[in-house]
Amino acid sequence: MEPMHNIPARGALNFDEAPFLAIWEVTQSCDLACKHCRAAAQPIAHPDQLTTAEGKALIDQIAEMHVPIFVFTGGDPLKRQDVFELIRYAADKDVKVALTPSATPLLTREAIFKFKEAGLVRLGISLDGSSPEIHDTFRGLPGAYARTIQAIGWANEAGIPIQVHTTISRHNANDLDALCALFEKLAIVMWNVFFLVPVGRGQLDAMLSGEEFEQVFGKIYELSHRVDFQIKTTEALHYRRYLLQNNLEERRMGHGHPGVVGPKPAYEPGAPTSDVKTRTATWATRRVNDGKGFLFVSHMGNVYPSGFLPIHAGNIRETPLSEIYRNAPIFKALRDSSKLEGKCGACEYKEICGGSRARAYAVTGDPLAAEPCCIYQPKNWDAQRESEAAAFSQAQLAPVTPFALS
Repeated sequence: MEPMHNIPARGALNFDEAPFLAIWEVTQSCDLACKHCRAAAQPIAHPDQLTTAEGKALIDQIAEMHVPIFVFTGGDPLKRQDVFELIRYAADKDVKVALTPSATPLLTREAIFKFKEAGLVRLGISLDGSSPEIHDTFRGLPGAYARTIQAIGWANEAGIPIQVHTTISRHNANDLDALCALFEKLAIVMWNVFFLVPVGRGQLDAMLSGEEFEQVFGKIYELSHRVDFQIKTTEALHYRRYLLQNNLEERRMGHGHPGVVGPKPAYEPGAPTSDVKTRTATWATRRVNDGKGFLFVSHMGNVYPSGFLPIHAGNIRETPLSEIYRNAPIFKALRDSSKLEGKCGACEYKEICGGSRARAYAVTGDPLAAEPCCIYQPKNWDAQRESEAAAFSQAQLAPVTPFALS
């Protein structure tokens, strides 16, 4: 993910035509066994994963759609021997590629410098705890913490911007201050805070409650005032509501920063800490959501609204990516806020938030249902109706059936 000043403004993209962010799961092969793993990755690559030629054809389509950010993820991308060739091919097509490797012995200093040489614009790496005890337990491999810290140092040496991903669940929700203090020493450019969606190895009992979400939002908001890197949330769309509510309240009280609520000038590297709220608000108000400015391509070419929302919309071996994104019923439904159900459908923040469609699907089996981890009461929402809907959703927590759109 390139520096913010090179990314088009939110208004420059029509999310009905093309996504702001596309992710390709280049392989499911990985040597880790992370507790939350969406992919439930395996050590051996699937024999039907996209070939080098098919990967290049996908890159061609990403270039034609003018997608600003294209991410190689996994599994572990380093389990593909052609990963450097694919990055170089994308760079030659002016496609800006970021990559999220796993912290295994494959992530060497030599590999990181080869990424830079091939044209990688950003390296995303996971760090889920401020200590080896927390992180290594979560990642299922002793030494993963030390290897991650080492890799960040190598990336800084190579001149590749570093984005750190942290998956927040009950195991580390109290570790955020210590994590942030660590990040300030590591020269990162962005902290991407993932909120657990109970898919793959991610378990329902590890997911935060609505009240706990609000507590973490408060901590992130507090930290955003005093750090010099960007903070972005993933699968916590209602942080946008929280952010705007607090910005408006600060302005009402006379000690806020006028103008923070709307789209702001893009972040320039080296901007002072006082501008952090502006940068956080810029990301928060992009309005990207599952299937709305976002798509995910699996290792076998299946296209989904996100990696956490496993509703199959088509396969790039059979249908052009642009056609799937623009015309698949599930994508069209997710981009239409009038189809949102429950209190999300009634919420005055639905155009900038919309709730996590992946979490709604994981909990209820309906991707258009209300965000299950939001405690906000919309002005036009009947509390009695909410209670009845919650009781119904609880009754549906038995195995869910696949969602289909005609």
